[in-house]
Amino acid sequence: MKLIISPNIEKKLKEKHEVLPKEVMQCFENRVGALLQDTREDHKTDPPTEWFIAETNSGRSLKVCIVQTDSGVFLKTAFEPSAEEIRIYSTHAF
Repeated sequence: MKLIISPNIEKKLKEKHEVLPKEVMQCFENRVGALLQDTREDHKTDPPTEWFIAETNSGRSLKVCIVQTDSGVFLKTAFEPSAEEIRIYSTHAF
């Protein structure tokens, strides 16, 4: 898997969400549940946006949003999930 993080996304992760790229990679390595597709009208993309929640090696939970293409996996964002996002993921990803 080739994870692609654009400079703009990396800046947003750092400044807005205080998330490091290495934390995102750790979430990929530690993911247990399935990828869920974001079906909200405001977030629909082609190819579809998918997301998961996983922990970093230090135990920090992050919601990771990606778009998969033939060129690789493009990171859209990563941030600490809300209680509702955790509930949705726990219900539908396992």
